[in-house]
Amino acid sequence: MSATKKTKRQSPLSTPQLASGSIRERVLSAAFTLFREHGFSSTSMLDIVTHARVSKRDLYALFKNKHALLAASISEHARQMRRPLEGANPVPQTKDALAALLVEFGVSILRTICHPNALTVFRLAIAESDRVPEIGRTLEGSGREANQKVLIELIKKGQTRGLIVAGDPAALASHYMAVLGADLLIRLLMRVREAPTEREIEARARAATEILISTR
Repeated sequence: MSATKKTKRQSPLSTPQLASGSIRERVLSAAFTLFREHGFSSTSMLDIVTHARVSKRDLYALFKNKHALLAASISEHARQMRRPLEGANPVPQTKDALAALLVEFGVSILRTICHPNALTVFRLAIAESDRVPEIGRTLEGSGREANQKVLIELIKKGQTRGLIVAGDPAALASHYMAVLGADLLIRLLMRVREAPTEREIEARARAATEILISTR
């Protein structure tokens, strides 16, 4: 008698199952799990080999040392933090439609950066960036900077239609991000507040959107 297996929906920042995937995926998944649970300095390459169920030769063929492995792990998770504005080309024709898109964008960003795995990525990057500056640059370039670029392009297109306030698109995008996040991320990283509720996330996204939408 055959049984139907239910597939579990994973968060965008979930780590892949070790039983499947390429050797590289298994190594990255094992490393991230161990870094999260035991810390970077307390995790050895041998721990990663054991947890990923791969050989030392396979591991070192992919990553020359633990910092290279950390950089790759952070890069992989940072890419998952991107929230492209799908459907933004062409730009929505009305202010209400554009506002809805911007709110959705903000909500998506906040849900992502508040995810426990995302917070782990930030903590690991902060802890090791002094020794390996490339790690911080990888996180910035693959995560926040990528979202900012997409937002700037949307702002430019919205301005040509008179839907978004006048001003420098880069400055407006930075203002949107500042209102959206404020001190949320730093306080989460310091563990001095709980994760925001869905109501707070939406309120933040709406407040950030209101500074962009033209009232004319």
